[in-house]
Amino acid sequence: MLYSALLLGLLGSFHCIGMCGPIAFLLPVDRKKPTKRVLQLISYHVGRILTYAVLGLLVGSVGKSLNLFGFQQQLSIVIGVFMILMILIPTKLFNRYHFSKPIYKFVASIKNAMGTELKKKNPGTFFTMGYLNGLLPCGLVYMAVFGALASGDIWEGGLYMIIFGMGTVPLMTTAIYIGNFLTTKSRQHILKVIPGLVVIIGFLFILRGLGLEIPYLSPSEMVAVEEVSSQYSCH
Repeated sequence: MLYSALLLGLLGSFHCIGMCGPIAFLLPVDRKKPTKRVLQLISYHVGRILTYAVLGLLVGSVGKSLNLFGFQQQLSIVIGVFMILMILIPTKLFNRYHFSKPIYKFVASIKNAMGTELKKKNPGTFFTMGYLNGLLPCGLVYMAVFGALASGDIWEGGLYMIIFGMGTVPLMTTAIYIGNFLTTKSRQHILKVIPGLVVIIGFLFILRGLGLEIPYLSPSEMVAVEEVSSQYSCH
């Protein structure tokens, strides 16, 4: 399922330009020294991907705990259903019940920290800005986190989030170099594709959890567990 992380990163980066683009445009990159500018951007992306990796390790550890109790396939189905519901349920419903109020406070604190860091303009600014940027709430990051949780493994969860982060690098870097190069109409067309992609990935997670003995897509993990346990019981 690691390919789904790359797809989320690549297509999700169009969403990232709209959400995180203004922050990236404010980065004090050195426009006169290409080599220094590249190093600054690498530092920014490393900070961002490190945040994603930490999130992946954390949720991957939770997924591993559930896997040890034999819930990995059920977890995959639940996450797939949740991904689809997140797309189908209108955003207005969440705002009506004020679920987002704590998030707004968190975002405000992160933006304040980023504003303070921008004023420093020291070599560590780019890494810190990237690290803080990775903490900002984002629907696509949430989807990737669900994917890392469904991996059922600490390291695979971390790897899932790293691949997701790397998928966002090309477009974010292009935006920093040449600014907002997409027209409003073209971005709208691309953003319409993203919900469909999330629904497809949600169905893939459900398919994976069903254990239909389809190689790579829906392996019969429950059968494998039963075979291992029967071997031990025979001894």
